[in-house]
Amino acid sequence: MNNDQIVSFDDEKLILVDPEDRVIGYENKDVCHQGDGILHRAFSIFIFNDKLELLMQQRSKDKMLWGLYWSNTCCSHPRKGETYEQATQRRLKEELGLEAPLKFLFKFQYQARFGEVGSENEVCSVYVGKSNEPPKPNPNEIADWKYISVEELEREMEEHPERFTPWFKMEWQRIRKDYWDVIRNL
Repeated sequence: MNNDQIVSFDDEKLILVDPEDRVIGYENKDVCHQGDGILHRAFSIFIFNDKLELLMQQRSKDKMLWGLYWSNTCCSHPRKGETYEQATQRRLKEELGLEAPLKFLFKFQYQARFGEVGSENEVCSVYVGKSNEPPKPNPNEIADWKYISVEELEREMEEHPERFTPWFKMEWQRIRKDYWDVIRNL
């Protein structure tokens, strides 16, 4: 697969859910993110290497929400007819050219508004995995990437929290508090 393929579409059908993650319908991605947003399924992936460094991405400037913000390795949405497993593996390959076994950690609901542009309103499942392969980032999705140590990441987050996506900050706090032993044992 070309690493510069267009893989995101405003009219892709996302899965609308209730707060318990039960399917209640489908809607176009752009509609799901307008105004306060419509509650839909999402996922976040955190890939670590053998040094326990996190692979982070800076979102493309062309993203509707939080363009050029730093975030976790990969985040997106299952599409209509996809399982979480299918969607996470598809997106990891589309955005970063990577394949890795993933472990589910937790699910949470959040809403975050991006000025007047729109909102994320998601039930988000969080996954972790390990890879030492160099990523092949898709420039349509990713402006920049880096592996970062825990210490350096937490220093950057302390000094410049405005540079990071809101969901990443919430997920990272919970991973560090409740799941760090899982990360060490990947």
